[in-house]
Amino acid sequence: MTEPSLRKPVKLAAVPSISQTRKTRAPAKAAVKPKGVKSAAPTKPGKPPLKKAPRKAAGGKGKGRAFSRRRRVNGKRKMPVAMQSRSEPPNDLPQDRRRSYEQGFQEGLIEGGERLLQEHLPSDMIIPDITAREAIAAGIETLKERGIPLLDSAAVYEELEAALREKRSYAFIRLGDGELLTLAQEKVLSLEEVRRAGQFLPYAGVTIPNPEARDELAECIKVASLVGVPMSRHPYFQPLLFAVLRAHGIDYRELRYTTSTMNYTMAEQGLLLRLFHGRKILIVGDVAEQLRQALADKGLEVVGTVTPVNGYYDVARVVAEAMQYDYDIALVAAGIPAIPIAVHLAGMGGKVTFDFGHLADRMAGLARPERQ
Repeated sequence: MTEPSLRKPVKLAAVPSISQTRKTRAPAKAAVKPKGVKSAAPTKPGKPPLKKAPRKAAGGKGKGRAFSRRRRVNGKRKMPVAMQSRSEPPNDLPQDRRRSYEQGFQEGLIEGGERLLQEHLPSDMIIPDITAREAIAAGIETLKERGIPLLDSAAVYEELEAALREKRSYAFIRLGDGELLTLAQEKVLSLEEVRRAGQFLPYAGVTIPNPEARDELAECIKVASLVGVPMSRHPYFQPLLFAVLRAHGIDYRELRYTTSTMNYTMAEQGLLLRLFHGRKILIVGDVAEQLRQALADKGLEVVGTVTPVNGYYDVARVVAEAMQYDYDIALVAAGIPAIPIAVHLAGMGGKVTFDFGHLADRMAGLARPERQ
């Protein structure tokens, strides 16, 4: 049996000279496909025409320097208040305030855990020497049957390698807070809350409101070969993930998962360079030229670049331009638009596509705001 390929792809409207969308999906390889995970149901074909945005529209990741400046505070990316939980105080705090910060953080951590533990302990007994950490660990053991398997780096590498070797469609996409907030528009969160929590969204390629982007992202999730999901328990990451899947009628049991930081993990383990060796690479995104040079310096073959990506409404043009190249794998670093770009290229071009994210900046030696 062969590796999992792309499910029935979403049709991309208003893209000139693009061949008919593929309708089939190769069966999954039993040795790699996680146990108990089913294949996704086919999606409804057809999407509304994509509008072409003016050149000055907000770009994808790495696009729009004005937006990039707005999102930085002391050289770091500005995060929503609800996301700013950290165990280490800011480096620029005076020593006395730093000690107070650390003390307050530890006290809050203990108080929160002990209060939750007290709420659930039986009233007719005491359990000697129990800690909140121990109670949580014991509880997780009983919940494992509800768990969803995540592919590790070796399994992801094997799937990508098999798809490249067999020249099959394969779209690896990743979801972060930007994608999830876009999906949440008027489905889970009000537009006001999305704007408040996602002040960075124009920088990432989507200006709110944008129901077209919301609905297309949902369709792309349904057909992607592999979905990288956040491990963070902050409100706009993993909790929002399952809320938006339910809101869009997507059965999470029908999807196949890995972590949203798998791109970094594979790079750190040397798996990406091994995967790229001897393959023709196409790079899509605003740092495509810089990444091209970095990969060429490592002896890899980059056959072309598509740059820039001017936000969500530039997806049709980008896909049409990318389809003109003969390549094996496309690395797409274009913010939120990376997802429809990757899915359409895989579905219509029969290629392997990889939502590469800010790893492109790191590999190109460019400084970008770090995610917290």
